[in-house]
Amino acid sequence: MFDYKAFAVTTRYWRPGTDYVREIVKGVDGKLDDWDFVVISEKAVAVASNRIVDESKVKPSLTAKIIARVWMRVVWGYFLGQLCRFRKRLLANIREYPFKEGSRHKQVALQNVGFLQSLMFGSEGGIDGSNLAYSYVSLPLEGADKIANAIREHILLRLHKNVWVIIADTDKTFSIMNFHFTHRRKTVEGIHCFGFIAYIAGRVLKLQKRATPIAVAGRKIPVELALEIAELANRARGFGAGSTVWDMARRFRVGLTEVSWEMLETVKHKPIVVVKGKR
Repeated sequence: MFDYKAFAVTTRYWRPGTDYVREIVKGVDGKLDDWDFVVISEKAVAVASNRIVDESKVKPSLTAKIIARVWMRVVWGYFLGQLCRFRKRLLANIREYPFKEGSRHKQVALQNVGFLQSLMFGSEGGIDGSNLAYSYVSLPLEGADKIANAIREHILLRLHKNVWVIIADTDKTFSIMNFHFTHRRKTVEGIHCFGFIAYIAGRVLKLQKRATPIAVAGRKIPVELALEIAELANRARGFGAGSTVWDMARRFRVGLTEVSWEMLETVKHKPIVVVKGKR
């Protein structure tokens, strides 16, 4: 058996275009032993890689408008949200789901992750607007395995340390014994995707939930261990400027689309977590 300890590495905010590999290598320099886990936030890499969309430029379809006005405000606000035991503040936010901005957001989800994913109340298929400025949202990574391997190779080349690199998302994976499932696609092998139904089932049944590993580079590890490490890293990392766009806007006392890059840079960001094991 191994006990694991995680500590987050604070860096500057990674704006679009940031050389995130350089930031990672600099951040973990002097902190690694062979076969430590280096866990990287998927969203931080997505933003740095320009995997973002400015929703203010999106024209919503009728389907997106219906999802925003009816599905979100009514179905999630009064039925599914209560079934999933959302807190009162989140329920209130959903019941007042902004129609204009929300319709654009759902259109981005429809175009990038499909209809069923767009029915999630948030983080549709890995799309996320928290810790981003103005009307920007991040999209899920493409080729996450290649990115994780590239990061690992740079750490080995520059720091001479053999490590595991895990790219992880805060979106939850639920577990029943050795069966693991989530609402989003593009995860490590062994985690199954069932769309928004997975999220509802996991919440209603009060199943074990952990952050979701998107990619693992290094020696092959069991999916259970990848989930454990991803969750340890998630707890160590925290939420930056806020876990939702509502929390972020409330923190800075501005509207939902008025948070600036400069505001985000005033907050401690921890996109890297090192997880060490002791026998």
